[in-house]
Formats: sequence, structure tokens, C-alpha cells
Amino acid sequence: KKFGLPKLYIEEFFNDTIEILIKTLKNDEIIKIDNFGTFKKIMKKKRIGRNPKTNEVYDISERNVINFKASKKLTFFLNE
Repeated sequence: KKFGLPKLYIEEFFNDTIEILIKTLKNDEIIKIDNFGTFKKIMKKKRIGRNPKTNEVYDISERNVINFKASKKLTFFLNE
């Protein structure tokens, strides 16, 4: 309502944007959005974990995760 655009248009735009981000990250590309930050996919290696309640040891499998680094401007505005 604030932008004066129909809700369906905004939903479609948002969904398309997220879809593009996902496809780009799947292709191991880095996404940089000026004045916002950088997204990149990294592979975490297999490691040993521990349940803090039971002290049970288990393996944590290797997996892809998304890393986000905020831009200096975004960090500045959040801390202002």
C-alpha cells in the first residue's frame, strides 16, 4: 500500500528476486548488493559435534551454508 502498487505485483517481484538469488548461489556465484551486503555459498567440512545436555558425541556431515557479510553502510545505519 505504501508504494501504490498491487499486492500481486509486489509478491511476484519478491518471489522472482528470491528465485534469482537461489539460482545464483547454486552456481557458486557471489551476490553483491550495493549498500546492503554480500552473499556467498561456502562448504563446511565434516566435523565432530557434542550434545551439551547428554555429552553424546556425533558426526556433523559436510554441507553448504550461506555466508552474509553486511556492507559498511548497512552496519553504520544499524548502529546509528
